Amino acid sequence: MLHVVHHADYALQYGAQRPRRGSFRFDKYHLVMEELRASGLPITEHAPEPCPREWLEAVHCPTYVDQVFRAAVPREKERRIGFPVTPHVASRVRHTNGGTWLAAKLAMKHGYSANSAAGSHHALHDTGAGYCVFNDLAVAANRLIAERDTRRVLIVDLDVHQGDGTASLTAGREDIFTFSLHAQKNFPVRKARSSLDVALPDGLCDAGYMAALEEHLPSIFDHFAPDLVLYQAGVDPHVDDKLGRLALTDEGLARRDRFVVQQARSRRLPVASALGGGYGDDARAVGARHARSMLTMADENARHPPPSLV
Repeated sequence: MLHVVHHADYALQYGAQRPRRGSFRFDKYHLVMEELRASGLPITEHAPEPCPREWLEAVHCPTYVDQVFRAAVPREKERRIGFPVTPHVASRVRHTNGGTWLAAKLAMKHGYSANSAAGSHHALHDTGAGYCVFNDLAVAANRLIAERDTRRVLIVDLDVHQGDGTASLTAGREDIFTFSLHAQKNFPVRKARSSLDVALPDGLCDAGYMAALEEHLPSIFDHFAPDLVLYQAGVDPHVDDKLGRLALTDEGLARRDRFVVQQARSRRLPVASALGGGYGDDARAVGARHARSMLTMADENARHPPPSLV
């Protein structure tokens, strides 16, 4: 069973306002759900509530939060984000941020749950960046700890781009550990400092990628001892990704995702994934890549007893 969080706002249709440049495609979110529903595997869909303003302001600058809520984001910030922040976008990002929090809550019950959007790891304190408006990973981690749902959160970021916003927003916190495994020469040019950064060379294939992941992730679990994992499961390390610089195959992505869930669930820890990056001219192919990622993780989760039975 795959428990997936989804909202109609995720598949925002820009119409005439769609950016003329850039690689971000809102339509992939609708295609992800089409692929999941057509898979024939059991899926339960959950709709998130919009993220409360105070949860966002606990992580982001209140002035910036207000700009987003009023769809009055300055043009220079919109340029950093990569698209206009319209009222529809403002509603969308409230739901995607609420979605990651809900996915974490569901994972505590079922072992694994997916948010079919978000993973907005470039959003910073007072601005968005890199197609990210609010940082759902930092917002969810902060709120879960504040509500005492968990004490220590591990954020595993395997997007091809470094999770600079997440690292910046959680810097200095002893109760949140950020691990970013990314292409060294990819965006952003100026990297932040995660709890652990592992930068990979261009063109790295499945074997080299898995060697790096297997070297570092188990020891992070053992030394940090998290209670919950938030996983930014971007599929842009794929060899065919338009913005990636790595060379993972479909099989490599599946091995990656299965390994993350296996490492967490074998330690009786819940895992909530966020969609993350994936770019290409063929939106359906990208959507299918995301869907396979979630289904792989759900399959691995089924090999482990749910948290309520351990």
